[in-house]
Amino acid sequence: MYDKQALIELVRERALKFGDFTLASGKQAKYYLDCRQLTLDSRGACLVAEGMLEAMGDELPPAVGGMAIGADPITGAIITLAGMRKIPLRGVIVRKDPKGHGTGRTVEGPVEPGEEIVIVEDVVTTGGSSLLAIERCEAFGLKVRRVLAIIDRLEGGAEAFAAQGYELTSLLTVRDFGIESS
Repeated sequence: MYDKQALIELVRERALKFGDFTLASGKQAKYYLDCRQLTLDSRGACLVAEGMLEAMGDELPPAVGGMAIGADPITGAIITLAGMRKIPLRGVIVRKDPKGHGTGRTVEGPVEPGEEIVIVEDVVTTGGSSLLAIERCEAFGLKVRRVLAIIDRLEGGAEAFAAQGYELTSLLTVRDFGIESS
């Protein structure tokens, strides 16, 4: 069972940094959420996987995945936990650019066009990374069901997804840390 309070405490302890930062979106911020400190830690990975599996509910898609490299440990944690529970779930890696060798694809994993996928993300600000992952998955022929994030910064990502017809569900928002969106 997902323990939201334990995840909040771990984010505070390991991932939440204050200072002056430039985010992937290009925005300037007074705080940074380094979710690699969660997803590359066994306890954090388990908490995130529990929360995301619970958020997906009973009707799991056949696949989960997101933009390399941030979504890779999230995907790995989810499919590992699903496997331990004997739940059939496959992972996908979405690349910004195709590899110059091998299959040369932007979507890698044991999926076929026509299958459904849930996009996973660590931190959503404007939604740009996940929107690119959605674009790549749809170009491959996958049907994107929705987006799941660890943390929503509440800076327009949910609205950007909604404008494209996708729902964002996050395990946490910045309000869980007493931070108001800018």
